[in-house]
Amino acid sequence: MSNSVETASIPLQRESFLLDLLRELSGTLEDVVGIDEAEGYVSLVGQAIGSKIDRDYKDALSLSNLTREQVGEVLLDLKRRIQGDFYIVEETQDYIVFGNRQCPFGDRVLGRPSLCMMTSNVFGHIASENVKYAKVELKETIASGADQCRVVLYFTQNGEDGREYFKRS
Repeated sequence: MSNSVETASIPLQRESFLLDLLRELSGTLEDVVGIDEAEGYVSLVGQAIGSKIDRDYKDALSLSNLTREQVGEVLLDLKRRIQGDFYIVEETQDYIVFGNRQCPFGDRVLGRPSLCMMTSNVFGHIASENVKYAKVELKETIASGADQCRVVLYFTQNGEDGREYFKRS
């Protein structure tokens, strides 16, 4: 019986390949330009993805703008769709605290904190485009070794840490 390349047991499929590619790309950026600059590059991608997702939800819901409550619902739904396990820990008019038990990047996110800028920028962009202002604080991340993520989305300017986002137009 001869071995066939086509039937060889190789753990290679499209999703795992793309996740490995993203992990190596972010790791290379972190190594070459540093964490802060790598986060900047990932932020640009996150902003573009956030803009597309925002437009997709508004089109699907036939809305020109999302309310603050709908922003929270959309953020939970988008993470569910990409196999994250986000949930609301606490919610007030001024902020939402999200928990997350499963990163959409799976174990590929471990040791790659720059990838967390995708969450920050997608959340921040969608929120700010609909309610004019947002600040995202990544309090705990799986990428940095925590068991879960803790992400705070603020809707008001305050003295808390975080990355600020403003409506573009």
